[in-house]
Amino acid sequence: MNLRALARGRACAVRLPGCLGASETVVLAHYRLSGLCGVGMKPSDLLGAWACAPCHDVVDGRRQIDMPRDLVRLYHAEGVIRTLSALEREGAI
Repeated sequence: MNLRALARGRACAVRLPGCLGASETVVLAHYRLSGLCGVGMKPSDLLGAWACAPCHDVVDGRRQIDMPRDLVRLYHAEGVIRTLSALEREGAI
């Protein structure tokens, strides 16, 4: 099952302040964690959250907001959990 393709048309699961929730821009935003990704090693799609373009830009560090980085990572991790929960409910995983 292509979990990246299943992100299309979904609501943003990251939900940072300023989130548009715009489903037309949602993609799978991978959570980066030492030991599970790095140079030449991308995280598993199971470690991804559905994220709208503004939220994805923040979690990937392309855009800054007035929030500590640790809190941004918490929002992203919770988004991964929301995404996994939805995928499980739908029988995709």
